[in-house]
Amino acid sequence: MKLYFHGHDYKYAAEQMLLTLFPDQRPEYPDGAPEEGEDHLVLTLSTGAQWATASAALTWRGKSCRKTRRCSLPPAGDKVASDRAFQQILKLAFYEAGTTLLGYEPPWGALTGVRPVKIPTKAMLAGATAAQAERVLKDTYHVSPLRRQLAMDCARASLAAKASLEPKEVSLYVGIPFCPTRCAYCSFVSADVGKSLKLIDPFLDALSQEIAATGKVLEEAGLRVRTIYFGGGTPTTLNAPQLDRLMGELADHMDLSGCTEYTVEAGRPDTITREKLTVLAKRGCGRVSVNPQTMADHVLSAMGRSHRAADILRAYDLVRESGIPCVNMDLIAGLPADTVDGFRSSLDQVLALGPENITVHTLALKKGSRLMEEGSAIPSGADVAAMLDYAWSALRQAGQLPYYLYRQKYMSGSFENVGWCLPGTESLYNICMMEELHTILSLGGGGMTKLVDAEAGHIVRIANPKYPKEYLERIDTVCAEKEQVVRFCRSEQEG
Repeated sequence: MKLYFHGHDYKYAAEQMLLTLFPDQRPEYPDGAPEEGEDHLVLTLSTGAQWATASAALTWRGKSCRKTRRCSLPPAGDKVASDRAFQQILKLAFYEAGTTLLGYEPPWGALTGVRPVKIPTKAMLAGATAAQAERVLKDTYHVSPLRRQLAMDCARASLAAKASLEPKEVSLYVGIPFCPTRCAYCSFVSADVGKSLKLIDPFLDALSQEIAATGKVLEEAGLRVRTIYFGGGTPTTLNAPQLDRLMGELADHMDLSGCTEYTVEAGRPDTITREKLTVLAKRGCGRVSVNPQTMADHVLSAMGRSHRAADILRAYDLVRESGIPCVNMDLIAGLPADTVDGFRSSLDQVLALGPENITVHTLALKKGSRLMEEGSAIPSGADVAAMLDYAWSALRQAGQLPYYLYRQKYMSGSFENVGWCLPGTESLYNICMMEELHTILSLGGGGMTKLVDAEAGHIVRIANPKYPKEYLERIDTVCAEKEQVVRFCRSEQEG
């Protein structure tokens, strides 16, 4: 779609709303004026003595609509507040014009961010009641009733998690960027073990250096580890001795006496063995993922998985036999070759197993994935909506409650990913990571450290190298960057 701006240059705000309302359109910025009959948007911002006014004049498939929104001018000189306010009214004007012409509203209304739970959480922390916080979602952002309920449930879980945290607590993320094979929907940077087996031991040697450096930083800054999360890739791509070495080194270099949650994302059932689970249990892991994504063999084939549904059942039984008390299982709505009935069957089979956590993802079409490159056929937005409607109903009926959610770009039907759990089995790490409640220190490949000053609302991000080879080459720099943690903590105390 052709976009024309007057009085501003807030491209990102316009492109976010374009993606929400017209996901098949890509922005164009032509010179000159719009041509008669072309699909286009003229987005105008004007300011007066007291008010700023946004106007969206949209032409789509031969029909036109113009909507305006306004806000009071933020204090002079406060650029951050001005940018935030101006972008909001521009997006809302575009949203109202777009939904008028389309004849429907997306499930998350005018919300475009990945963390919708932050809106009601922030309101309640400021003193609003739950009803008042929900009204913001409804009246300002036009969020649908079901999504408002999801957001409010997750906001309550976020507030409970925040209340449980102590000062000086942090979480650790350990990234293992290796997988047995690459799934069709995945763009995550991970190495196929068959091609990069020779990199695993050198990677672990480098990770040992980073663990030692992080242990020193934690001690110097007086920080305590509250949760640990192994992600990837697929951490259980490592063999049992390698896992034992890694988990042992964490315990050797860090005080884990205050760690109340230790998660390993086993994920792929074809990487789960009794020997590995014995190591995980011995080393204190209390949460493991067994992620089917689907229980239909033909869908597993279409997404590039080498295992079958029977392997998922075998892996689940092994985890239960290991004594690890909490199991998460992931499903994806909208996979290629799947149907509404097929997704329902997968969810019913997973519920029958009785895992403590079930995460329902919506397929996101990621740049660099095989799905994007090949243009594979996927279920329609209406079919994905039907899958999710069934999931929400069946999960609540089974006693599961939503506790965290997030959204992604290019997600089928503009929906969301939601973590569900039996009461009392929430993943504290997932909530802290998604809602940015405290500092997350990332080790290994592809991780993102987030240094969080919750009081000031200030976050510093430090990215680890994505590729195993790049991580090995830059390990000295990676270790040196951990010193930023100490400096951040000192500045936080001084502030």
